[in-house]
Amino acid sequence: MTFTRPTRETDTMNTRPSSRAARPARRRVATGTAAAILGMTMALGGALASPATAADAASATGIILGVGANETQRTVSWYTAEDSAQQVQLVPTARLANGEFPADAAVFDASGSANIATSGGFNRHATLTGLQEHTAYSYRVGTAGSWSPTYSFKTQDFEGDYDFLFYGDPQIGSSGDTAKDQAGWEDTVNVSLAANPDAELLVSGGDQVESANNESQWNAFLAPGKLKQYPWAATIGNHDVGGKAYEQHLYTPNTDRSAPYYSNGNPSSNTSGGDYWYIYKDTLFIDLNSNSYATSQGGGGDAAHLSYVNDIINKHGSEAKWKVLVYHHAIYSPASHAKDSDNKVRRTDFPTAFSKLGVDLVLQGHDHSYSRSYLIKNGQKADPEEQPGQNEVYPGPGGVLYVTANSASGSKYYDITAPDNSGTSGAGNGADPLNPGSYWYNSVQNQEHVRSYVKVGVRKDKLVVENLRSGTCAAPNAAVELKQDDCANTPEGQPVGSIVDKVTVHPHHGGGQDLQVDVPEAAPGEFGWTIDGYNGLVDLGTAKDKDGDHFEAAGTINPIAVTDSRRTLAPWSVSASVGDFKDADKTFSGSNLGWTPKVLQEGAGAKAGAPIGSGFDTQGKGLSVSRGLGSAAQGHAKGKAKLGADLDLKIPGSAAKGSYRATLTITALSS
Repeated sequence: MTFTRPTRETDTMNTRPSSRAARPARRRVATGTAAAILGMTMALGGALASPATAADAASATGIILGVGANETQRTVSWYTAEDSAQQVQLVPTARLANGEFPADAAVFDASGSANIATSGGFNRHATLTGLQEHTAYSYRVGTAGSWSPTYSFKTQDFEGDYDFLFYGDPQIGSSGDTAKDQAGWEDTVNVSLAANPDAELLVSGGDQVESANNESQWNAFLAPGKLKQYPWAATIGNHDVGGKAYEQHLYTPNTDRSAPYYSNGNPSSNTSGGDYWYIYKDTLFIDLNSNSYATSQGGGGDAAHLSYVNDIINKHGSEAKWKVLVYHHAIYSPASHAKDSDNKVRRTDFPTAFSKLGVDLVLQGHDHSYSRSYLIKNGQKADPEEQPGQNEVYPGPGGVLYVTANSASGSKYYDITAPDNSGTSGAGNGADPLNPGSYWYNSVQNQEHVRSYVKVGVRKDKLVVENLRSGTCAAPNAAVELKQDDCANTPEGQPVGSIVDKVTVHPHHGGGQDLQVDVPEAAPGEFGWTIDGYNGLVDLGTAKDKDGDHFEAAGTINPIAVTDSRRTLAPWSVSASVGDFKDADKTFSGSNLGWTPKVLQEGAGAKAGAPIGSGFDTQGKGLSVSRGLGSAAQGHAKGKAKLGADLDLKIPGSAAKGSYRATLTITALSS
């Protein structure tokens, strides 16, 4: 972190009085100087450490970059073998010198606790704050003398369009072969980010692993190196919830881990839970622990989630253009879980509230198949005329799009199931009148037994949702390799990167016309000053004798021109001090000089400094110490000003005859 002091600029102005009659001046060149202290860095902790050894690196494992509360933050989570104070060291990558972190690199202290017995060791996490846009950062975790290897990430523009990627159920270990599941998962992460290197978030659909506390499966899930470079927004799945490893590995911002958001109502039990939210650019994300759906389980159920969503949207909805909900259990899906009784409960509880709250998009997992709903309003198809697979949709008030992601690892696929006669609204699983082989609520259903992911393009006036293939029938594709599923995908017609489905969502603008204008980053402006015109000698003439007691001389300084065009309208000040008056080895104190500042040309909020009398009269310090010439307060108008001052010099009668000079040093300060 960098701590910047106010800008300080200095210049000099020479003054010369003459006691008695003037005589030819000695040839003396007055030196003008200008300096600016632009910034000073403050070390925030941690000595410069040498690169970690292999043994050092082994003490920090499972490192993953996580989403923060907004685009200026990231979180980092990891395991450590020692119960010691841990930190994250962070620096702009450009400041690394031969891989070494500078001594003033920012340091963020970590929190954490002991892991459960089956995990062993300890968990740590830290939140990185104060990130700047368009910056590449490098970081490492650990403690002085025992740092992990260095990892990196980059920030992008903090305003405007962006893409994020959504991944359904890696569920590492589900096929029975953890290594094959890991291979498929790593390939999807690498393929998706090679195709979308500027994606800004990786969003989870839940079920990171098959067995909640199986650390071998967690290690396989955390294996992709890209998870240390792109922020992961975690979601709890039904296979994650039965242990504490999810919470140990994946820290999330703004998380409410109180009893209602745990399925059993007991946060201290060996389960994971909690609802959380964050804002990224113009999108409010709310992530729910859908494992808690009924109060009979012990937690707050769906009612608690709806209260949470309502509260967050009421408090923060106005800060974003888009509202996106994420949870694991898909309520509008096409496969094995479509008719589950718990999903019928959620399908009854959620949709009307989401419509009334203005939710735009709901992202789900759990059913290991892909589907995109029709626009749903209050638990029914919003527009009976919307066609299957329609690629442009226009939600009226209350229209919500629900998307279910297929497996991102290939560890397990569920085949699409047939509709029944239970109805075409609410909790029903009846057939779509326009496409009887599909459920009434789904515009698109797909199962190819091929890995895929969802890309969401967030644009100023639309959401673009695409389901993209990250694999083919070929390995890595564990469920197919192990003969658990057949696969008819052909690489020639449906290669990696090809589109399964694409839809553009155009938001509802009500009965009026919404206006939007993009305002670019304005030039910050600048503060500056200069001596107006030629900086000639300020000649105070020949001093006049005052009753044999002292001499007096007067004059005016060369005007100072000040310009301030900064957007911040920050305060500024100009001050000056004078050294002793000298002629060879003869001297008298600069404290004998006083002044009366003036604003010669109004502008930039300029106010004249207070008059300062000669120290000869008051036994004071006069201008021998810094005194204000002019200043402006915070919030002043932009513009130009001109400052001046009348000088009043009183010279002790004991001063020897001579032609004396002194230097008036002028200093400008700005925040």
